[in-house]
Amino acid sequence: PAPARARRAGKMAAAGRAWLAASLLPPWRLRAPCRAYGAAVVAAAATRGGGSSRVLLGAAFALGGGAGLYLAARHRLREHSAAELPARNLQLTLYQYKTCPFCSKVRAFLDYHGLPYEIVEVNPIMRKEIKFSTYRKVPILLANAGSPLQLNDSSVIISAIKSYLISKKSSLEEIVSFYPPMKAVTEQGKEVFEYGNKYWLMLDEKETKRVYPVNEVRVEEMKWRKWADDWLVHLISPNVYRTPREALASFDYIVREGKFGTLEGFFAKYLGAVAMFFVSKRLKKRHHLQDNVREDLYEAVDEWVKAVGKHRLFMGGNQPNLADLAVYGVLRVMEGLEAFDDMMVHTKIQPWYQRMEAVIQKAVV
Repeated sequence: PAPARARRAGKMAAAGRAWLAASLLPPWRLRAPCRAYGAAVVAAAATRGGGSSRVLLGAAFALGGGAGLYLAARHRLREHSAAELPARNLQLTLYQYKTCPFCSKVRAFLDYHGLPYEIVEVNPIMRKEIKFSTYRKVPILLANAGSPLQLNDSSVIISAIKSYLISKKSSLEEIVSFYPPMKAVTEQGKEVFEYGNKYWLMLDEKETKRVYPVNEVRVEEMKWRKWADDWLVHLISPNVYRTPREALASFDYIVREGKFGTLEGFFAKYLGAVAMFFVSKRLKKRHHLQDNVREDLYEAVDEWVKAVGKHRLFMGGNQPNLADLAVYGVLRVMEGLEAFDDMMVHTKIQPWYQRMEAVIQKAVV
């Protein structure tokens, strides 16, 4: 009945808001989901006849029970496999930039759960592919489970779809309503939207116990999903644009994998590389990174490996949980670049990363 659904929605949303209020970072730590990469915006300015270097740099900047029970649960906890989570005739279309870490997170989640989806690669300059949307960032997921819905923000997308796969009572439309957008102001005075409850799965008590045998397991997963969004992702740009040579290699990759016209790609590669080399220095200062930004990357991934521990294959136990998928999705956008190779050599991430590759590859075969 409608009143019962309303009470249930209110309880879950209130619980989510309470946790969010207790755990959100200060407003200046809020980040927007992927916009067009610096290369794309620089290319747009160049091919349209310009703007000052200040405009170019400004546009490029947009890139951008008890302890015993808990320990036992950590070792035995297993994510529900794709076979246990029927797609229920779910039709999905992902609008993305391939090299965007937030988009990569969503793909890792969908692939691991064996969900078929179509990809629409968005031109980062004109963005005609998402002209239907007032929300002008990616990823955007169009989901049809009986009625069409648009889901925004990578973590909202992941939490909402996972809740839908597990819950046998709620419609996708009802689940999405539990993740309301909230207006916030950044340190620079810019208004942005953050999404309430986005690290929560909207499940009833029985479903929650099935997924999270003890509450500490859920708390751990949410903590590291948030860490991936609020810290790990901010280490990518300063590392892949660390030197002029690395910046050029990064934009060569972005242009190859993205959707650019010939002229757009030329300007994106060369002007974008120059702009982002300098912007990366500003990002380093903004996020208080060390002079050698590699050290921050190394420390972060080793912190993650330590959190997973020596006695678990994944943070989720025998199978990845949502935190594993988030961290993997963010890191893999560096594959093929010098920063990625250095990370593999100088940290302890490789065994876990290779296990993630293998389990996702198995799911998509």
